[in-house]
Amino acid sequence: MSVASLLHSIEEALAPAREVVRPVVSDHRVLAAWAVLVAASVGVLWWDLRRNNEAIPSLMRAVWSLVVVYSGPAGLALYWYAGRTQISQDSLWRRGVRSTAHCYSGCGAGEVTGVVLLVGVLAIGNSLVTTLGTFAFAYTFGYALTVGPLLQDGETLTTALADALYTETPSITVMEVTAIGTDLLLAGGATIGEPLFWGALAFSLSVGFVAAFPVNVALLRVGVKEGMANPAELAGSGA
Repeated sequence: MSVASLLHSIEEALAPAREVVRPVVSDHRVLAAWAVLVAASVGVLWWDLRRNNEAIPSLMRAVWSLVVVYSGPAGLALYWYAGRTQISQDSLWRRGVRSTAHCYSGCGAGEVTGVVLLVGVLAIGNSLVTTLGTFAFAYTFGYALTVGPLLQDGETLTTALADALYTETPSITVMEVTAIGTDLLLAGGATIGEPLFWGALAFSLSVGFVAAFPVNVALLRVGVKEGMANPAELAGSGA
């Protein structure tokens, strides 16, 4: 079976789900309500960070802010579950959430940049070009967000680049193949002025998070990556 045939078969198999989701994410009333929920969720996050979690470092604050911007109340729930200094005890699942959130924040920014620039602004009609271009943006953003902290921790540039390559490539790849594929499935051909363009983009980001979560859990379990620090350990550190 050729790649084109395989992709066509996958598209046909997912057609029923597309017909259910597409009208929802293209409804301007749904998008307006979602924007309100996102704004409220970001407000709650920042309030909690300032009032109850001042020990959380700036990088982690930025990560959670982006997660909530992308996924609204769901992102806020993830922060409450795994990102606050008040969590009762850490676990593999909480570490997996934090590791995926870290990947999600950078890759999401890259995906949004790529889709808006290549599909929305430049209006490139070639799906292969936009897919590869968006993946390149997402991978670069996610990769850089990993390399930066490693350099701050004292690793050499060569070591940091190598560490980030093997620890982040699996989760970034799964996240972005899923997210970009979902976006194309729902909004292929949509223009930047259509609600479907933005609704499908927002939906695809969260789908990518769900797909990458088990990958990060597996990488943590076998010791390939360590993930973000346990926030509960920061509570009395004055970090």
